Amino acid sequence: MRRNYDLYLLFLPVIVYYVLFHYVPMYGVQIAFKEFIATKGIWGSPWVGFEHFERFFDSYYFWRLIWNTLGIGLYELVAGFPLPILLALLIHELRSERYRRFVQTVTYAPHFLSTVVVAGIIMMFLSKETGLLNRLMEWAGGEKIGFLTEPAWFKTIFVGSGIWQSMGWNSIIFLAALSGIDPQLHEAAKIDGASRLRRIWHINLPGIMPTIVILLILNVGSVLGVGFEKIYLLQNSLNMSASDVISTSVYRSGIQGAEYSYSAAVGLFNAVVNFVLLVAVNVIARRLNETSLW
Repeated sequence: MRRNYDLYLLFLPVIVYYVLFHYVPMYGVQIAFKEFIATKGIWGSPWVGFEHFERFFDSYYFWRLIWNTLGIGLYELVAGFPLPILLALLIHELRSERYRRFVQTVTYAPHFLSTVVVAGIIMMFLSKETGLLNRLMEWAGGEKIGFLTEPAWFKTIFVGSGIWQSMGWNSIIFLAALSGIDPQLHEAAKIDGASRLRRIWHINLPGIMPTIVILLILNVGSVLGVGFEKIYLLQNSLNMSASDVISTSVYRSGIQGAEYSYSAAVGLFNAVVNFVLLVAVNVIARRLNETSLW
């Protein structure tokens, strides 16, 4: 440590960040097992055990919250995870450097839009009265559809817009992994008469498979963490049956209803489930191909 003190100093801000904003706040998790009263503080509030967890499990909307959250999370995983890999493979195979940079710029750009801007674009584009998509459908002789008011469309809109916004940015790590593949493997495959598709299948994909497995484990570990901002911005009373998830329920109960202990219990349940999924998938990945987080 004394010899490499400069590297440890470089790493110090990261350690301080995680300690202050991720580990120190764990002290407050105990309010999930208490009836928190602000005037008495965390230590002075009475202990109630698993009462808030039982209330959540017995609530009328428990299964709706679970299925909506799990449904959106799995939808994002199944539809959104493979596309950055495919995009990275396609960009990697482009021969024109200028065209490659153009495609990268176009696909990366949506990542830098704020969630509020993306939600506004979705509302304007899919509006039943003035939206461009409904105007085109009406011009083609079809009927207008209230995309943002029909629950059946919510998950597709949410996941589709998320893929559009993040697909290019998520492909960066796969492009970095592809750049580390030995070019001599492709040269040898060309000599043997392998086509481009064969080289992608037998060289590129196996070469980035460890990266794919690691990112898949991380994505499965956050399958219930579908976010809050965009769901809340696109949510309304008409699509609530499909858009109400754990994070929005925590917001309503914890912030709007001032039920801090109950919302902490729901959030802790969500975190524990994600942690269990992360550990389980990591164990499975290590046994199948010896690639895992630990």
